Amino acid sequence: MVATSVEDIRLQLRSWPEVEAYLKGCKGVIVPLGSTEQHGPTGAIGTDALTAEAVALEVGRRMGVLVTPAQAYGMAEHHLGFAGTMSLQPSTLLAVLHDLVLSLARHGFERIYVINGHGGNIATAKAAFAQAYGTAASRGLPNAANLRCKLANWFMAPEAMGLAKELYGDKEGHHATPSEIAITLQLEPSLQSKQRPLPEPAPAGPIHSPEDFRRRHPDGRMGSDPSLATAEHGARFLDVASTALAADLQRFLEEPAS
Repeated sequence: MVATSVEDIRLQLRSWPEVEAYLKGCKGVIVPLGSTEQHGPTGAIGTDALTAEAVALEVGRRMGVLVTPAQAYGMAEHHLGFAGTMSLQPSTLLAVLHDLVLSLARHGFERIYVINGHGGNIATAKAAFAQAYGTAASRGLPNAANLRCKLANWFMAPEAMGLAKELYGDKEGHHATPSEIAITLQLEPSLQSKQRPLPEPAPAGPIHSPEDFRRRHPDGRMGSDPSLATAEHGARFLDVASTALAADLQRFLEEPAS
């Protein structure tokens, strides 16, 4: 597989005959998964979806693998105490991901690579994959035995975590992190106008109800200092995360079914 343009790998810009032709040479597809939730007093509400899609498109461009439209809504129930957050319940997100996987599998896709930008999606996404395998088999899909799904959390790639430690140390925190904010600044220069120095954040702690989260983390941050982020940092994070995930996707595509 060779690098191509972003336009060439966006599923929404392909016609159905083009997708059928693509499937003759590649059974892989990338699904960006994010969330629409608060990211502190200066971060964009769409941060998780913006970052997941950006990494997915760069990985797809490098690998020549199709990328679906981003699933921009995730499991963000604990952020509902902050204006603008839009969440799916775990059962709803599970059903959405299950149905998307089954739709793709029906057409012949066998390697579903989900690039995720939100930690709250992890458990539900893995449950959705497990359920999709069973449904594919029960429906008698011809490729059910070959169907594989994988969740790749770009922010947990060792290379991305190493860069965050190098740049921000313990000020990376756990939510509204400078690493993710940096990527949004690189993608959307207008967001730079929101950046400003912030007071010391509340430390990371347990996550319970929306009300409890708002009480423990009154401005939405969890031990993070997003004011350290720059667009230049964002370009570096996008590159290291895409490099790591492209290599991981290559291994996933080459993985035997049994």
